[in-house]
This record gives sequence, C-alpha cells and structure tokens, in this order.
Amino acid sequence: MENQYLTQTRFDTFKLAPGILQSLQDAGFEYCSRIQAESLPLSLAGKDVTGQAQTGTGKTGAFLVAAFQRLLSQPVADPQPGLVRCLIMAPTRELALQIARDAETLGKHTGLRSVIVYGGAGYEQQRRQFEQPVDLLIGTPGRIIDYWKQRVFTLKQAQVMVLDEADRMFDMGFIQDVRYLLRKLPPPTERLNMLFSATLSHKVLELAYEHMNSPATVKVEAQSVSADNIHEFVYLPANKEKIPLLVGLIRKLNPQRAIVFVNTKHGAERIEGYLLGNGIGAALISGDVRQKKRERLLKEFADGQHQVLIATDVAARGLHIPDVSHIFNFDLPQIAEDYVHRIGRTARAGASGEAHSFACEDTAFYLPEIEEYIGKPIPVVAIEPELLPVLERPRRIQRDRVESGRRHSGRGGREGGRDGRRERRPRSEAAADGGEAGTRTARQRRQQGASAPAAGDGGAGTATPVAPAVEVMASLNPSGVAETGAPATGAAAVVDERGKKKRRRRRQRPKSAGDGNAPGAVAGNTPV
Repeated sequence: MENQYLTQTRFDTFKLAPGILQSLQDAGFEYCSRIQAESLPLSLAGKDVTGQAQTGTGKTGAFLVAAFQRLLSQPVADPQPGLVRCLIMAPTRELALQIARDAETLGKHTGLRSVIVYGGAGYEQQRRQFEQPVDLLIGTPGRIIDYWKQRVFTLKQAQVMVLDEADRMFDMGFIQDVRYLLRKLPPPTERLNMLFSATLSHKVLELAYEHMNSPATVKVEAQSVSADNIHEFVYLPANKEKIPLLVGLIRKLNPQRAIVFVNTKHGAERIEGYLLGNGIGAALISGDVRQKKRERLLKEFADGQHQVLIATDVAARGLHIPDVSHIFNFDLPQIAEDYVHRIGRTARAGASGEAHSFACEDTAFYLPEIEEYIGKPIPVVAIEPELLPVLERPRRIQRDRVESGRRHSGRGGREGGRDGRRERRPRSEAAADGGEAGTRTARQRRQQGASAPAAGDGGAGTATPVAPAVEVMASLNPSGVAETGAPATGAAAVVDERGKKKRRRRRQRPKSAGDGNAPGAVAGNTPV
C-alpha cells in the first residue's frame, strides 16, 4: 500500500494485542488506510460496522484486525472440535483464498487457527479441518452450508460475523444462503458484526439492519479512490470493430498486465481465440473453469506468462493481482456498480491505471447510467484507422466438457466432447463388409435373409443377387403375384409380406368419429 493512500493514524495507537501488533510490524504495516482508520475505533469498541470501500483499500485488514482482537480478548475456556468462533463469508473462491492468505499474515503471532472451505476442492480434505477447534471459518456460503447441515461444526458460540462483498452476494444469487447462515448464529447483540461492500444499496442496508445491531456506516466513496488515479476512456465502435480495436489497443499500449471484461462466457472464448491467433498471450477464466486450472492460470498471469486475462464479472470478483495496468471493458456492464468493480482491478491502493471501455451498438445505452453513477462524463476517444488492424484467423481451442458448459452425462460420452462418441461407419460400408448386427439396417438384414439360397439351390455359400425394391414393386400386380403368374419369391415375397401387414393393421384400426378414414371425416379436422 503506497504512502500517498495512507492516513497518519498508526496501528500502535489502538489497544491491540501484542501478537497482532507484531504480525502487522512483520508485514510492514505501520499506518492505517482510510477505511481502517475510520472503522477500527468503532469495531474495537464493540460497535457493528457497515463499510463502503473499494477492493484494495485495506478493508480486509480492517475486519481481520477487529476480529483477531475480539477473539483474543474473549477466549473460550474449553474449545471443542468443530467449534467456530468467527464466520467470514465471501462470494467467490478467489476472494475467500485472498482473505485466508491475509489472515495467515496478519495473525501470524496470534495463535489463532483459520480454516478455509470453498467449492471445487477436496471435500473430505476440507472436512477434516474441523477435527480441531476453529477460530476463523472463511469460505463461500454454499460449501459452509454443506458442512453445517452435516453437523461438522457449530455456530452456537460464534463471536464475530463478517460479510465481505455483500452487494455481490445479491448479484450472484447467494443471499438466501447468507440469510440461512445468519439465522444459525447467536443473536446480533451477542456478537460483533461487520459488513463491507463496494456499494451500499438499499437491499444491502436492509440486510445489515435485519441481522446487525444498529451498525455505524463508514464510507470511502468509489470516486475518491479512482478519480485521480484511473484514467478512463470510452470508444464507440461498431460490433464488428470491437475485436480489431481490442487487438489494436493492446499492441499500441503494450500493457504489462491487462484484464479484459466480457459479459458472456461465449464472448470471452471468442476473444481468447482471436488474441492467441494474433500473437497476444491470453488466459481465460470463467465460472465453468475447474478450480485447479483457475489457480494455475491466475498464477501464470501474476507471474507474467500471460499478458492478458479475459474474465467475466463472476470469475474476476475478489481477484487480488498486483500491477494490473490496464482494464478493457469489451462489453459495458449492465449494472453501473459493476463498472466500479471492474476498474477497481487496477490502480489498487492509490496506484495509477487506465480503463478503456467499448460502448458498442448493443451496450451503448448503459453508458449514461454509468456516468451518472460515477458522477462524471467519460472522455470519448476517436478510433483511428491504425487501431483497426487486419486480424489473423482465431486459434481453435479444445475445451473440456466442464469449460464448455455441458454435463458429463450429456452428448459425447463420458470423458470428452464430441470425440468421445462411438465410432460409426457409413451404412453402405458396413453392408459391403457383411457388417455387424448392430450396424446393418433392418431392411438389409431382411433382404439378406430372403436372398439366402435354400439347400440344394445354387450351391453352398452362393448368394442370389437381390433385385432393387423399385424393380420388385414394379413386377408385382395388386394381388402380390408376379406378372409371370407365379407366386412372388425372394425379395418380392418380403415386400409383399410387408404390404399385407400394413393392410391388416388398417383393417384392424377402429374407425371412431375422429378417425380421418371414417366416412364423412374431414382430413386435419377434429369434430367438436
């Protein structure tokens, strides 16, 4: 965190436990950020807090320091396995992992034990963490509920509740799970409650007043975080110009690390193919990418192996990647608050960055709402011809079933995409080879059976040529007898037998009032 973004308030001015101060000192934290300086006096005094702060402002440290102090000042006499003292909920795995890493750093000398649970990782391995007492439980709501319903842990003696990125809990549909867990906690008056969000909308405040004890509100406005440090630009391309413009801007600006935000997974996959096909290193993360692959791609991006990270809003929430210099909004977000979340990936903690947005034919009408929300117009940049290069063809990328959004039981076999299907041969080829029973058609089997020579006719192993069905039909009269007067044999007999069966079924069919064959019935109409 850069000095220009810090306040003059020092951590040692608060009455913190020695272990907390030692951990802060080892991590290099001496002065508080604004959200820390304004929220810690309240939370350390036992007052509930709702904080509005952008990611990267130090809000994680604000609620972790307060939680540590509460747990250390009110120890449990006889902690039992599965006893959870502090519950911290986050909307995404990445954010939960980041909170867990910060908890390990800031709680290094406190002796407190943190446990993290989230979907997409080893279920039993995470479950075994509750065989000992748990001071801090950090995780996503869904996985926490799974373990709670199995009575793996208890929340009856929880002393602290933290809800991070509360607005995103609503956006991602997790709010019912959050409410479920909040009802399992002790009453709000018996615990310390802290809620942080990038935006404090009406629904977020309603949740706060429903499950918190008269919380005090601390705000670090989004525009005070980004106005002076993020240089924002908007372009007005046609839909077909968006990908060439993106490639042209990346080549011109040559960002150290850039994140491209897209509204849909399909659009993100398309962009990845074009960037890779035009010599730009790119990685894609979406909600369907497996957790291990997500972690690997994020590490590779942070290490500089990929210049561009393509992400949807859900996948990028809570990412903490240093030195992201450029943000590209390939699609304008439908919700104005999401624009603030996106550009908050750069210029973290007062650093500088750039945000380039494309207001195309499909998303331009979101721009006025975004400008009204951030309180300023975004400068429009003219699109120069050199920013629209002629592109090479996109690279085709083989994706596994989970990434492409298909279930394992769907089309394509067990283990892969379309390549997992049973190999099939053309019917004509199978018939020419004699075929297997499962690859020949019913007509081919009947014709082969009808054309097989009887004992003593034509010799063993000699098949009588079968006349085409059209010629056979032409040689039959209505009575099923060949024109020579002899009864039909071979393929002709097969065809005749089929005709007899059809006529027999028609005679046996009951003629009701609604039957089109009944006298007086009109085809296609049903009597009323």
